[in-house]
Amino acid sequence: MIKVNSPGDLKKLSPDEKKQYASELRETIIHTVSENGGHLASNLGVVELTIALHSVFDSPSDKIIWDVSHQAYAHKLICGRSDSFHTLRKPGGISGFTNTGESPHDLFTFGHAGASISAAMGLAKARDLSGGRERIVAVIGDGSIGSGLCFEALNNLAAARTDLIVVLNDNTMSISRNVGAFAKHLTKLRLKKKLARRYRDIRSMLAPLPGGSFLYKAIKGIINGFIRLFQSQQGVMFEELGISYLGPYDGHNIAELEDVLSAARRLSGGVLVHVITKKGMGYTHAEEHPDKFHGISPFEQNSGQVIAKPAGPSFTEIFSKKLVEMGERDPRITAITAGMADGTGVRAFASRFPERCYDVGISEGHAVTFAAGLAKGGRIPVAAVYSTFLQRAYDSIAHDICLQRLPVILAIDRAGLVGDDGPTHHGVFDIAYLRHLPNIEICAPRNGELLKALMDYAAAGSVATAVRYPRGAAPAPLAEEPVFTGDAQCLRKGSDALIAAAGPMVYTALEAAEMLLGEGIDLEVWDPVFVKPLSRALTARMAELGRPVFTLEDGAAAGGFGSAVGEMLTSAGCPGLHAMSFGIPDRFVEHGSVAYLREQLGLSAEAVAAEIKTRLASCRRDNG
Repeated sequence: MIKVNSPGDLKKLSPDEKKQYASELRETIIHTVSENGGHLASNLGVVELTIALHSVFDSPSDKIIWDVSHQAYAHKLICGRSDSFHTLRKPGGISGFTNTGESPHDLFTFGHAGASISAAMGLAKARDLSGGRERIVAVIGDGSIGSGLCFEALNNLAAARTDLIVVLNDNTMSISRNVGAFAKHLTKLRLKKKLARRYRDIRSMLAPLPGGSFLYKAIKGIINGFIRLFQSQQGVMFEELGISYLGPYDGHNIAELEDVLSAARRLSGGVLVHVITKKGMGYTHAEEHPDKFHGISPFEQNSGQVIAKPAGPSFTEIFSKKLVEMGERDPRITAITAGMADGTGVRAFASRFPERCYDVGISEGHAVTFAAGLAKGGRIPVAAVYSTFLQRAYDSIAHDICLQRLPVILAIDRAGLVGDDGPTHHGVFDIAYLRHLPNIEICAPRNGELLKALMDYAAAGSVATAVRYPRGAAPAPLAEEPVFTGDAQCLRKGSDALIAAAGPMVYTALEAAEMLLGEGIDLEVWDPVFVKPLSRALTARMAELGRPVFTLEDGAAAGGFGSAVGEMLTSAGCPGLHAMSFGIPDRFVEHGSVAYLREQLGLSAEAVAAEIKTRLASCRRDNG
């Protein structure tokens, strides 16, 4: 294999060696992702582009910013991480995204779409103010560039009067198919490129034939007419914004890419280089099913089949079926997703009720305010968004839903720890950033049965309802599953202490209670069901028992469910009862399996039981 440990090594390769190296990069990426899981299709699509970028620019002196950065595997391999690449997404290993702690070549720890151009503009202006000469490059996909943040940055780029190169990686997809007017504009630009390619094919085919020259000229005139039609629109949107447009170019032709990037390097002002790539390039299964191989678990390399782990239906699958059921029962049910129809489970509803389902692209703020408008118009909107991405819509939730007192359902998927994608994707802040807003209820189902009941509850609500649930398989119902009555539920009686656990963490609390029973400690376990408002029955029971109260959650402890319980007990005149809140500490959590991370954070059943035992012993000593 060709050994590359830095962009300097890459620059020494001949054109043929670079082609060979591209093949070797693909083999390494496919093999590693097949074992570790990760983002495959997007990374396979940018191999040649990454080689060209690091051949033309001088990273880290020149700054290359990867939007989302899930497509930066080849970048990592080129920039000194080939020997550690086998640790991708493993505990203690390298991240699946760019990470400032790994390399000076990684400018930002990114994982959300749309931030690259704004960040690159900041770097460019900082360079200008310092008198620097380095080039700044933002690499962004065609799905991300349709986000509101990107439009804000592009609108400001010409006025900023700074040199900045934006490379638009156009593979027609982000995760699912792109939607919206901007996606259609890019389609027109791609069509121009395809027509030119067909022109060359026809010329070579007809030239040797009798009369081929005459026929060729006739067809050439027709094709040129089409080309002129679309050429008039080429890059017009970007040029109107004061941005020089170059393209579209073949994203898998290293020599062509090096030429255009070198030309862009010489230009001043804002420059957009439009390259067309194929998602999943070089691996048949990923080319045929790029959505399946966008983010994938470990799989069998020859067949492309995921190595299945026995598990019951996921929370997402249960939500998906329930949403369709609700739609069949009530024509007012309307679904919204922000570019994640498959990930959120909304695809089934879209297939059944296409006229009542809206994919707004990577535009979470718009999705939420759009839902507000639907609610105002008498619909029952269900906005399905990952917890980490809903952060981007905070003001829209506060101002456009809660202030208006509108009954929007926020289906918050991937709440809590998500595992191997790490700090950019953990959904640990939603309770804290929603709990203080008026006119919203927040619930956390512990299993699929409660999720279905809470969706029905939310559909009948008069204010906004956030239903938060984690990634992965939903736990089985309890042996004696209580019927949901709209209030908190006592799942285990006890006399020595009480623990209230949110969502599936209830099962951890029950397991800890069984462990403590063997230590002679009788722990009472409650499921609050609602994080907001907190149950009066739960409050009354805490005061009645008069024993230490613990809380357990898979979200941030600061401002989370535990904080709410502490505030409630203080208001009730029982501040001394709140012994401890188990939750995510005040730091960003790195990547690793959920089980591994819970152990590290002291949120496993064993850790919870041990800490409760210690705290109770301390309470007994303090009380004499």
